[in-house]
Amino acid sequence: MKNQQQNISRRKWLKQSINQSLGLAGGLYSGLLPQLDAFSQLTTKPNRTPTLLLRSGWQTVNIGDIGHTPGILKLLELYAPEFEIILWPNSVDRGVEPMLKKRFPHLKIVKGRLQRNGKLNSEPLEQAFQEADFFLHGSGPSVVSRRELAFWKKTTGKPYGIYGVTVSDINEELHSLLSEAAFIFTRETHSLKNLADAKVTASHQDFAPDATFAIDLTDDLKTIAFQRKNQLEKGNYLCAVPRLRFTPYHKIHKSIRWSKEKIREVEAVNQKYQEIDHAKLRAAIQEWVRTTGQKVVVCPEMTYQTEIIRPLVIDPLPPDVKPMVVAHDNYWLPDEAGSLYRDAAVVVSMECHSPIIACAHGTPGFYVRQPTDTIKGQMWYDIGLKDWTFEIDEVNQQQIAKRVIDVYHNYEQSLAHLKSVMQSIQQRQKRTMEVVKNAILKTQSS
Repeated sequence: MKNQQQNISRRKWLKQSINQSLGLAGGLYSGLLPQLDAFSQLTTKPNRTPTLLLRSGWQTVNIGDIGHTPGILKLLELYAPEFEIILWPNSVDRGVEPMLKKRFPHLKIVKGRLQRNGKLNSEPLEQAFQEADFFLHGSGPSVVSRRELAFWKKTTGKPYGIYGVTVSDINEELHSLLSEAAFIFTRETHSLKNLADAKVTASHQDFAPDATFAIDLTDDLKTIAFQRKNQLEKGNYLCAVPRLRFTPYHKIHKSIRWSKEKIREVEAVNQKYQEIDHAKLRAAIQEWVRTTGQKVVVCPEMTYQTEIIRPLVIDPLPPDVKPMVVAHDNYWLPDEAGSLYRDAAVVVSMECHSPIIACAHGTPGFYVRQPTDTIKGQMWYDIGLKDWTFEIDEVNQQQIAKRVIDVYHNYEQSLAHLKSVMQSIQQRQKRTMEVVKNAILKTQSS
């Protein structure tokens, strides 16, 4: 018993150490790379504060899509603190706006749409277009705002750049937009190859991991209440995140107009694989409980997953395991997820962004990747987490469970590996943000 307590204390100390090395103590990592003199003086100070229009916040039914925004805002805060940022979100409902304002109290948010008639529908947005020197397209599943980028380019003639996106199909219109960007940073190297294959001619093209890797949001009040209610000890529980092969957007967004044929196809694929896939997640949960004697929390990354947590993950568990498994079956925001993942021992997820949030908070994150989940998963190989990535059709239940337990038995080495990976990511973030900053400062001298 004494040795077990010593091991737990040792693990808590290690976890605190990696969080401090990532600069996450107190919910911030402003201590990261404190000596930025050379970077902050890349150019002479401009006469006027550069103003950046940031397009981000694609939807709020997914904590990953929400997480892009505080991630890029953190990077701008860290590497370009003198800039004025105007956030133009697609959506900040479900409590996202107050969450962002709490963490970034000076953030200016403008709302509005580019209408079908080619006009902006709000005066604050029109003013933002006039004031901003640069348009930055934030991280996302694609160049989501290509129409808005084209409008910016046509009406203002001012420069723009793209940071941390996936690029798949490139048509003629997108090719033109990409080629004239000041920079394009893709969030994985498959997209970078797609740019090269399409002969996109933007002067600066490189890889920058999803901006969510910079997230530092926490909500300790909600998390502590949840932990106490469910008797969860910090550092001594696993988090698991389920996912269907295809997101049922036809049930989520009323504006979605899928054909009956597509709906039947999506539902048929989901029905075919839901038990096969979640049996592999359950195997990891069972092995965790039986080996460690610790609890498991099954969490959502998307709104619809609150409905599948119990029937697909918890209910089929064997009687000796089920009492140790807790459902977090209320949808949440990235700040609460950040606190719960930070205090976990490991996060195992069939979604991509929960393990990103976990890693950003110093907790080992495993990504169980489904083949329907786009090429974004390549980033896990690009950042050096191949051993924590599983192609779900290529592994069996035992392989995932064994790897999770290996991390438990070799926790010090796992934390050291994660620390090294995160330091490499942060170095790349620093280099790529130098490019972003220089491109924006260039507008002041031209």
